[in-house]
Amino acid sequence: MNQSVGRKKAPPRHCKLTKRVVDALVAPASGQTFLRDSVLKGFGVRITAKGAIAFVVERRINGKPQRITVGPYPALTVEQARNEAQALLGKIVTGYDPVKEREEMRLKGITLHEAFKAFRQARTNLSPKTLYDYHRVMEVALSDWQAKTLREITKDMVVTRYHKLGKERGPAYATLTMRCLRSVLNFAMNQYEDSEGNPILRDNPVLRLTRTRAWYPSKRRQTLIRVNQLPAWFKAVRRLRDEKPIPLATTLADYFELMLFTGLRRSEAARIRWQDVDLVARTLTIPQTKNGEPLTLPLPEHLVELFAARQHTASGPYVFPGEGHPGPLVEPRAGVQWVIQQSGVTFKLHDLRRTFITVAESLDISAYAVKRLVNHKMSRDVTAGYIISDAERLRDPMERIAKYLLEKSATPTASIIELATRRSR
Repeated sequence: MNQSVGRKKAPPRHCKLTKRVVDALVAPASGQTFLRDSVLKGFGVRITAKGAIAFVVERRINGKPQRITVGPYPALTVEQARNEAQALLGKIVTGYDPVKEREEMRLKGITLHEAFKAFRQARTNLSPKTLYDYHRVMEVALSDWQAKTLREITKDMVVTRYHKLGKERGPAYATLTMRCLRSVLNFAMNQYEDSEGNPILRDNPVLRLTRTRAWYPSKRRQTLIRVNQLPAWFKAVRRLRDEKPIPLATTLADYFELMLFTGLRRSEAARIRWQDVDLVARTLTIPQTKNGEPLTLPLPEHLVELFAARQHTASGPYVFPGEGHPGPLVEPRAGVQWVIQQSGVTFKLHDLRRTFITVAESLDISAYAVKRLVNHKMSRDVTAGYIISDAERLRDPMERIAKYLLEKSATPTASIIELATRRSR
């Protein structure tokens, strides 16, 4: 029996390409099919599973086989494509590298949006708060720059936008914006290089602000919650927990109290996991801190009760979870504003840390103990290197601070709002 009978004839791999041949191409079930021209070596046509047809040139370039698209069919006729292919093959023979040119054109066309996306994927160590701030900067302050290529962002543009933001949104916001942009562009300078290994950006335009000393002066904040403001502040925080006027009210109230009673930074407090809380040993461990050294704190009785209560309400790995996602709390602004409105005490989250430190110093707690509690490095202090302050050594100072805060929170002092009301009568 002739085994060839009934077999489907395989399509040819080489033939003279004509309109009739190209029109007769059948799309494969998957991938793509190539048909090479028998007239011009290196010229061919491909058809994808979706039926898209394009002419191509195949050639070894720098020892590697490369396939370059000439153009789509029927936008190009067979004869037009063959002529284009012949010209391209001729240029390749003389040393022209279309692959290199295409890659350099792609690099030149990278936009700020694309660079920021790559930056986020590479910088996995950024805190949730930093990522949130950078996202907001890109979406609001630099929204009209997202489609611009990196090379289009000039030094003059940076300076003009910086001062515009400073005037409209304040110096701090303007500085945050340009620090974010500087980080993304520094990343791009090391991430994107041409075929010669040179960065596509030779200089970071944000450096104009540094070289001309145009940055707004940075003033260290000295604000905190005063002793006479503590009753009104605590009353508002407890109302936030009891009345639940906003989403995450209980979480935010507990978060604020934890920061006041420990002096933790906002990101350190927000990222606490249940695995780092030991209610038996009454300790809290922060594995990742600003100075890179893990911190273990003793928990005063007030915070032990707070964590125990949260165990019955919080779910997931984080003690203070965010809303609608499995990650930690990111933006507590709504809670801060609510407490300010209800108490009349204007504060920022870092003011809670300053308040903790100020209270500790007012109780004549040793400077070494205070530094250990807030995890400040003492690398230049020779004596500090001989002092070992473990969690138990810090327990008494922590309890004293907590006792003081609780006593002052219960002081029958009228709140600022009540005082203002009386004055207006």
